[in-house]
Amino acid sequence: MTDFVPYFKGFRKRTERLVPLIPPDRLEWRPEAGAMSFGDLLRHIAGSERWMWAENVAGRPARFPGHHESLAPGYEATCAYFARLHQESLAIFQALTREDYERPVETPGAVTLPAWKWLRAMLEHEAHHRGQLYLMLRMIGVATPPIFGMTAEQVREQGSRR
Repeated sequence: MTDFVPYFKGFRKRTERLVPLIPPDRLEWRPEAGAMSFGDLLRHIAGSERWMWAENVAGRPARFPGHHESLAPGYEATCAYFARLHQESLAIFQALTREDYERPVETPGAVTLPAWKWLRAMLEHEAHHRGQLYLMLRMIGVATPPIFGMTAEQVREQGSRR
């Protein structure tokens, strides 16, 4: 688990490259009533990372503020919030020792598990919401980059050449 921070930085880059693709005038667009907007998703990823996962692995209770627009109104403020909270979380994660990753933490749902398993859940959470960002961008006609550098068609073509 001492490799967590470098891994997480690379993982986050795949989410971060979607942010500039969000049209500023569509930040609060949502695919249907009651669904999260682009801005909600960014604020949710940032806020839960910082105020739930980072707090819990630091031995503190979650203080998740939600994802409402009032937390960071507008495109620039939302992008800054997303970046700032990630940097704050990284500082907490970088301070963890090998023993800290093994230490039990209590989740907001009152489940106790090793910190490394709780952080693994954070990655699954972000991957889920990254998928929503990809889908929503496609819904408004924005071309999205392949997640690992090649499209499915390119991978299939490469395989057929060999």
